[in-house]
Amino acid sequence: MPLRTHRVAAAALLGALVLSLTATGCGRSGSPPARGPQPGKLPHYAVDSGFSLRSSPTWKSAEKRGHLTIGVKEDQPGMGEMNPATGAYSGFDIEIARMLAASLGFDPEKDIEFKAIASANRETALQNGQIDFYVGTYTINDGRKKLVGFAGPYYIAGQKLLVRRAEKQLKGPQDMAGKKICSAVGSTPLQRVEADYPKATAVAYDSYAICVDNLLNDQVDAVTTDDTILLGYAAKDPAKLKVVGKAFSTEPYGVGVPRSDKVLARTLDKALTARVRDGDWKRAYDATLGLSGVPAPKPPRIDRSLTS
Repeated sequence: MPLRTHRVAAAALLGALVLSLTATGCGRSGSPPARGPQPGKLPHYAVDSGFSLRSSPTWKSAEKRGHLTIGVKEDQPGMGEMNPATGAYSGFDIEIARMLAASLGFDPEKDIEFKAIASANRETALQNGQIDFYVGTYTINDGRKKLVGFAGPYYIAGQKLLVRRAEKQLKGPQDMAGKKICSAVGSTPLQRVEADYPKATAVAYDSYAICVDNLLNDQVDAVTTDDTILLGYAAKDPAKLKVVGKAFSTEPYGVGVPRSDKVLARTLDKALTARVRDGDWKRAYDATLGLSGVPAPKPPRIDRSLTS
């Protein structure tokens, strides 16, 4: 058997083992199965092969390098998640990154290097040129605007609740009194529950994945964080989980860029507008977060003040 065939077979076996371990939860039988976006069903984005943006230092560097380096998340189902068996990334943020790359003249199938960057390191990565831009549940706020630039927003997220599919009483934050509401340790959503909904019992774990395990095993009544993250978990197991209620926070997600490169930010704004118009934005949502059963919202209006 050729060496390449041996490697493919080994990768397939490793993938099967990983999926098997995921399904059994390594002792946590409630873990959602390994489901989600399938590569064959993802949108194809037409590449603007004649594109040039020589006035952008970021684009010029990427052109010279031969590919874009895009910062993303690797642990958020439905948004930005890396398959440990294959190293492939999937999710709505990944699709946004791919369509923007195509608009900048880069082939999303071969001219992108995705680099997982932790939330705490996003500004530094952009300032130091480690990445060309960042797409990863990156909320636009005044503090960050002093450090980096933004294009967008491309999605307006908000804190919501993830509950079991059979849940009928817990329909929103107004119903949380006396309920066990789970979120990540130190997170803003957890602090919001503790401060604004004191009659609820706040439960904290190290990750949202552990919260979801406990929800499926009936140890907590709901999980709360940005709806995008919750939709990702619901998409993995729509028969058992659902997202409910209206958002009780506002989180405009933007594409982070180097603060001095307003040319790139404006160009990305134009690309986002075009991708919404031609239906790519909705197709990307339907293939990722849309697997949760929640229809695509209306895309947000671009905030031109960010690049003025």
